[in-house]
Amino acid sequence: MAVFDTIIVGSGPAGYTAAIYAARSNLSVLVLKGQQPGGQLTTTTIIENWPGYADGIDGNELMQNMEKQAARFGAEMKSSVVTGVDFSKQPFTITTSDASYQSKTVIIATGTRSRMTNAPGETELIGKGVSTCATCDGFFYRKKDIIVIGGGDTAMEEANFLTKFANSVTLVHRKDSFRASKIMIDRALANPKIKVIYNSVIERFNGTGKLASVTLKDTQTSQLTDKPIDGVFLAVGHIPNTEVFQGKIELEPNGFIKDHGATSTNVAGVFFAGDVADQHYRQAITAAGAGCKAAIDVEKYLASLN
Repeated sequence: MAVFDTIIVGSGPAGYTAAIYAARSNLSVLVLKGQQPGGQLTTTTIIENWPGYADGIDGNELMQNMEKQAARFGAEMKSSVVTGVDFSKQPFTITTSDASYQSKTVIIATGTRSRMTNAPGETELIGKGVSTCATCDGFFYRKKDIIVIGGGDTAMEEANFLTKFANSVTLVHRKDSFRASKIMIDRALANPKIKVIYNSVIERFNGTGKLASVTLKDTQTSQLTDKPIDGVFLAVGHIPNTEVFQGKIELEPNGFIKDHGATSTNVAGVFFAGDVADQHYRQAITAAGAGCKAAIDVEKYLASLN
């Protein structure tokens, strides 16, 4: 079995950038693209904050371009989902549903997935009025009426941010009080553009090809109310895609990879990049930068073994 210099698990901006840098350094590179090749950006219609594209670029197109760039430098791609890993001995072994691969190093760039409400219509309307990223999509809702779902600091922060663009922002929370810090709650409630609906959840997202309204359910009375709305932002948290690495590397209690310096995990030769360890920024550009750093760290690590 051939032993790669590095295997990159994941194929968003972090994974593909790591592949570009590692392959350009004449390392043998395998990218296991995972469940959602290209990552969450493939569900974004237009990215307007990626440098170099004055008029924006389609998220799927950007990821395809990055994959082609990595392949041009010699990175090998497999549309495979990792089902198991063995980091107990060198070379490391990565197992997928149909094959096993070995590598001297691994870069974990599996990213996160947004927590969803799982209400009917949500999946179909992602990118068509339903968003999981205020900083990515807020600009598209200038002078619109929008809803933010959530009750934590992220929801408060995103609601305040979105008032820069929106005509009104309605915070919808399933309980009668927020779990966010007091300073964040006070800031949100003091904003004249922000309204609050307590004790409510979204029962259904309505619209064909574009969000038109949501059906809200009162958690105490079960009463249903249709509310016309231009956009809904989900701010109920992110889930790191680290299930397959549990017990193999050290993770934070919430499942994110524990940082052991720059891009290193607690296992020598296993590195990380992007949102899988980033609980603060969660931007495509920061993920790409992390992919660059991880690839450089891999190159230095391999050089130290010689």
